[in-house]
Amino acid sequence: MDIQRRNNVRVLGDGPSTLVFSHGFGCDQTMWQYLFQHFTGRFRVVLYDLVGAGRSDLDAYEREKYDSLAGYAHDLNDVIERYALGPVIVVSHSVSAMISALADRLVPGRIAAHVMVGPSPCYIDSEGYVGGFKREDIHSLLDTLDSNYLGWSSAMAPAIMGSPGQPALGEELTNSFCRTEPEIAKQFARVTFLSDNRKDIAGLATPTLILQSSDDLIAPLDVGNYMHANLPNSVLHLVDNIGHCPHMSAPGACAEAMDHFLLPWVGEHVD
Repeated sequence: MDIQRRNNVRVLGDGPSTLVFSHGFGCDQTMWQYLFQHFTGRFRVVLYDLVGAGRSDLDAYEREKYDSLAGYAHDLNDVIERYALGPVIVVSHSVSAMISALADRLVPGRIAAHVMVGPSPCYIDSEGYVGGFKREDIHSLLDTLDSNYLGWSSAMAPAIMGSPGQPALGEELTNSFCRTEPEIAKQFARVTFLSDNRKDIAGLATPTLILQSSDDLIAPLDVGNYMHANLPNSVLHLVDNIGHCPHMSAPGACAEAMDHFLLPWVGEHVD
């Protein structure tokens, strides 16, 4: 298996530990460009595309394998096994936070820590749980996506990005959505928005930094609080930001929070 080709893997920087950056739905590794360069002087940095996104090998896409997040979790562990050196910290955005949690469960102890940006274990409200969406709203969203993916992308991407003072970022996310092969995006959307990973995160003891935007359409504050309450070794850091992509719209604040969290794995003080 050619993992580099399958996932368009890039390795940069150098250090005693490895940061693996895993992007969210509708994105690719380029969405980390505002953040990852901050770390290349102190860490080995691994960037990759989920199969079906970016410059991944579309021929590697198998509907059955990727009909659950577990398929992506196995891929993440392949990337870690092949490219990571030393302790591994997975920096994940949105749905990739659940992919990284599943990867952790599959190979306990290989991932030393998580940095989860805007994570959500379940997007649908239920009794005693606020996910941010009613079930009928999610099904309506998916029906719209099925009937007009490009139109849905053009309308939703700027809303997901938020960041009203930085319209270029909304355009960047829209373009990323539109580059994704529509049939793959439709299946990944269903897998993403209908998944319930609350049991998978419950009690996961790996040290975790949760970066939560103060105003997030996709992962509201209740979700960040839920994640913090169910991950026993977690730190919840609120980023003053409107939107679901603080690693793009508030990268400085994210980097500062990560610097302090990552001190045990860099072995030196961060100025």
